[in-house]
Amino acid sequence: MWWQPILCSHWHCILAAHMAHWDWEDASWRELLEQMLGMSPAQIQALLWDGDKFGHGVIMGLVDIGDTFLCPENIGHDEVKELENQALLPALGQKYLTVLTNPCWLLQPIPGWAGKDMFQVDIPEHLIPFGQEAWYRE
Repeated sequence: MWWQPILCSHWHCILAAHMAHWDWEDASWRELLEQMLGMSPAQIQALLWDGDKFGHGVIMGLVDIGDTFLCPENIGHDEVKELENQALLPALGQKYLTVLTNPCWLLQPIPGWAGKDMFQVDIPEHLIPFGQEAWYRE
C-alpha cells in the first residue's frame, strides 16, 4: 500500500500534513536523518520540538504535490543515492516517489482524526502563513 502511486491523481494539488497520534515504532528515522542529512542529535531534537509544538492528532502544515514516478531499477548508483537522499529513504528500486515542494507550517493546528486514507479538509485562510495565500489559491 505505501509504495503505490496514491498521490499521482492529486498532481498540482495541495496536501495537508496530519500529525499522527502515535510515534514511529523504532528509531530508524533518526538514523536516516543523521546518516543521510548529516543532522546532529541537537538538530533532530530541534526538529522534533518544532513539529511537536502543535501536538498530535492535528493538521499542522501544507505541501504542494508534484509529479509521481516509479524509481527505475536500471539507473546508476550515483543517481539512486541522490534520489535516496532526496526522499530520505534507502532501497528505492521499483518504488513510487512523489515530488513535494513548498512546505509550510500552519499558524495554528487544526484538530482532527485521520486514518491512513486520503481525505479532504478545509483550511481556514487565516491559518495560512502570510505570503503563502497566493500559493494556496493556485
